[in-house]
Amino acid sequence: MRIVVLAGGIGGARFLRGLKDALHNRADQADSQPEITVIGNTGDDITLFGLRVCPDLDTVMYTLGGGINEEQGWGRADETFTVREELIAYGMQPQWFGLGDRDVATHIVRSQMLAAGYPLSAVTEALCDRWRPGVRLLPMTDDQVETHVLVEDGSGRRAIHFQEWWVRYRAQTPAQAFVSVGADSAEPAPGVLAAVEEADLVLLPPSNPVVSVGSILGVPGIREAVAAKTVVGVSPIIGGAPVRGMADACLSAIGVETSARAVAEHYGPELLDGWLVDDTDADAAVDGVTVRAMPLYMSDPERTEAIARAAVDLAVELGGRS
Repeated sequence: MRIVVLAGGIGGARFLRGLKDALHNRADQADSQPEITVIGNTGDDITLFGLRVCPDLDTVMYTLGGGINEEQGWGRADETFTVREELIAYGMQPQWFGLGDRDVATHIVRSQMLAAGYPLSAVTEALCDRWRPGVRLLPMTDDQVETHVLVEDGSGRRAIHFQEWWVRYRAQTPAQAFVSVGADSAEPAPGVLAAVEEADLVLLPPSNPVVSVGSILGVPGIREAVAAKTVVGVSPIIGGAPVRGMADACLSAIGVETSARAVAEHYGPELLDGWLVDDTDADAAVDGVTVRAMPLYMSDPERTEAIARAAVDLAVELGGRS
């Protein structure tokens, strides 16, 4: 079985860990080893203090490699912040983004390799050589794509980087629009389209549908390739609220209701074949999409594995090759 997953940060990474467990247990019985290719969002990427930071790629890599801060879901375990404290003492800006010391090492390696001319896909592969995430992790593109947010506040109408809107302002300043800078001219990273074309099924984990999965689908060629496959998504909305994070603020900005049904309709039946919703949203019917309900809170490894297994089983049922 060849599976492609379009993943953002925390929700995508935790779903992937459950998927690995589910497929490992299935492989033990079937004596075969499933292949998982993860296409990671790079629209959140940002350059800080001369270092290129790829939050979603790193969250997937750390989570699957055993180095994540489990409590917060991002950043490194056993982290210290001496470098950040020194930067603050020097008055360096921005001070709203906290880079941990262990995390800085990853960004130094990445930035040096990028400066030497290596594409982001090759850099990501090199970083994964250390972490051994058990999946093939590909950035959505080697080109620089950044999500900017159009806001209007006391400073007037302006565009700010998504990370500033998300981390500094906690998405409390209403977004008027999201702009994926560089996406129009970007190309899928090497291996992305081939992985989708060869996949038996494609899964959309409970990642942000606007700035995570949406950014990946916004790279020319990816949405069309994915739409040609059997696709099952897992709702990031439970009972009218995001499972975590501030996806509701993103959905409001593009005029989409914060509900499991509305998110599925946002993806559209031309993309989605199946949609997993929580039991509280069992009545969320979507024309052209098979909807199944089950408990969706990834509260522990067993529940997360069950959710991932259900997504795979639904995709196989709807046409994906077993």
